[in-house]
Amino acid sequence: MAGTWGGSGTVALEDGSTERIRCRATYGVSGPRMSLVLTCASDAYKFGLQADVVAEGSTISGSWTETSRGASGVLQGRGGGGNFQLVATTAGFNANIALATRGNKQSVSIRADSQFRAANISLSR
Repeated sequence: MAGTWGGSGTVALEDGSTERIRCRATYGVSGPRMSLVLTCASDAYKFGLQADVVAEGSTISGSWTETSRGASGVLQGRGGGGNFQLVATTAGFNANIALATRGNKQSVSIRADSQFRAANISLSR
């Protein structure tokens, strides 16, 4: 997973609107630790996610920050073999994140309970 990935997808907002987005993700991997910087934007919408996690077996924990809005919290879940199921939480916000990597292709799905409802992103390197 280490390296830079790019691609596109859609983001769904609370008002029911959707936007096509372009995304770039950079992963840094060092032993059981991984960092992520994901930036996605359209003409009218932008979000940025930074995360630092550590794996202990199949259990993953860490922290995240949404850089556009200044929100941050904890990240917990399970994963291995290129597939991760995570939950990002902070006061008043929960998001489920599914990430699957197969070779040089990656899909990211985010479902949230806020003004940002969902994102579906396809990346490649």
